[in-house]
Amino acid sequence: MTFAADLENQKTDEGVFRRVENWLDDRGKGAWIAIMVVGFIFFWPIGLALLAYMIWSKRMFSKGCAHRGAHSHHHRHAFEEAQRTNRRHGFRSSGNTAFDAYKAETLQRLMDEQQQFEAFLDRLRAAKDKSEFDQFMEDRARAAHEAHADDDGDQDERAAPSQA
Repeated sequence: MTFAADLENQKTDEGVFRRVENWLDDRGKGAWIAIMVVGFIFFWPIGLALLAYMIWSKRMFSKGCAHRGAHSHHHRHAFEEAQRTNRRHGFRSSGNTAFDAYKAETLQRLMDEQQQFEAFLDRLRAAKDKSEFDQFMEDRARAAHEAHADDDGDQDERAAPSQA
């Protein structure tokens, strides 16, 4: 997959839900609570899902979503980068950016090894197919040569009685 295609997939993956989440984070915990209440009013499963998400992501019990320092912003950027890598490889973040980076590198290495192994198997299959095809062509040539030799022998036998 190319970088441009990967970037396009990232944009679609992070689409509306990621933008709404970032927008709510910028406005703070009050915005999350307001959207949860609105969700309960319109359709209770939506409000319940938002409540579960807020508890699961620790937004409910944190000091605030919008007021973070520059040091925290740097860690958040690193964490978001690890999350993008994790989503690209199909696994959830552990919350530890160092571990997530290690896991991403390890998975990338394993994926590279898997591609190399699959390429090796393709070469092995191609070599086997070639040897089987070469054997087939040799058998076919041998059979054609034997059939030609038999035809020459039959013609010699037919020719010999007529000369006598």
